[in-house]
Amino acid sequence: MADSNESDKNIEIWKIKKLIKALEAARGNGTSMISLIMPPRDQISRVTKMLGDEFGTASNIKSRVNRQSVLGAITSAQQRLKLYNKVPPNGLVLYTGTVVTEDGKEKKVTIDFEPFRPINASLYLCDNKFHTEALNELLESDDKFGFIVMDGNGTLFGTLSGNTREVLHKFTVDLPKKHGRGGQSALRFARLRMEKRHNYVRKTAELATQFFINPATSQPNVAGLILAGSADFKTELSQSDMFDPRLAAKILNVVDVSYGGENGFNQAIELSAEILSNVKFIQEKKLIGKYFEEISQDTGNTGETVVKHLNKDQEADETNFRDSATSAELETQDKMPLLEWFANEYRRYGCSLEFVTNKSQEGSQFCRGFGGIGGILRYQLDLRSFDEFSDDGEVYEDSD
Repeated sequence: MADSNESDKNIEIWKIKKLIKALEAARGNGTSMISLIMPPRDQISRVTKMLGDEFGTASNIKSRVNRQSVLGAITSAQQRLKLYNKVPPNGLVLYTGTVVTEDGKEKKVTIDFEPFRPINASLYLCDNKFHTEALNELLESDDKFGFIVMDGNGTLFGTLSGNTREVLHKFTVDLPKKHGRGGQSALRFARLRMEKRHNYVRKTAELATQFFINPATSQPNVAGLILAGSADFKTELSQSDMFDPRLAAKILNVVDVSYGGENGFNQAIELSAEILSNVKFIQEKKLIGKYFEEISQDTGNTGETVVKHLNKDQEADETNFRDSATSAELETQDKMPLLEWFANEYRRYGCSLEFVTNKSQEGSQFCRGFGGIGGILRYQLDLRSFDEFSDDGEVYEDSD
């Protein structure tokens, strides 16, 4: 399964996608909608002054209706900014203004949040729509991949994130060739040679842990590992007991390259391009594979819920919205899509939450066969013990 940080990041990306969709659909009357983005280390005082200047300029707008809507939006932005002493570490995103609802009514909207990762855009626009283009950078993958390029001359440790490659460390090694010079027994020479190779693999394994395991979390700091080289060392490393099992679990590919060092690093990146682009699918396949495995073994560790029962059927059933004693219609306090509720509340229950697509074969099978929702439970549970009675005393029947 993906680690919790990866899972949390995917949920944040899902929320941003949902927000972008809602913001793009919103329309206002006149130029009453402000889009404001402040990057990390920007100053609240700078933006407050800028909004004050904008207010002065907008006061001269001739059309009363337009003037009032612009001034109203600027005032909303000013008031919301007063809640912040300084720009949060990842920057600040603020959307505010008056939007026209589906039934033609006007409604004030203010959305402000610190993004889940730093946003490098700086934006101020007052328009008849919200501008979300700058939020797209939050959706770009920032997955970092580790590379170990190891051959008979030395080892290079590097990372790749997007198009940015970085060499973390490299060292050379002087290993004896296969055949020794005269003056020492072949047996002793072979033993020394194997000892030096062993020490070389050990040193590489220890440095791999140093560079690719986060000491604070004891978890890998890369989404995957590529081992590369022009000799057998890469394979020897991957199979060695000295290689950290937490990193061994992250190996995505072992590739043959013609060179060592930086040339080998570049070649390894080229040879691994397809695998790296499919990492999301690989994670998804593992996740759903684990779920199907639990079901096939009938361990009692899986729970499933079909979305239509929770959403459409419940909404269509009038009795859910009436008092059972008086049949009086109940007031609906809030309506929320089930997925949104999961995304907001899962941490409260100590759960981890994963989103999967239907783009892989496994994902498509899961969405069709299980309605798109499933769970792996912490403890084994006999779900049949819950099937005896519903809240109304009606017996549940297992559907085919």
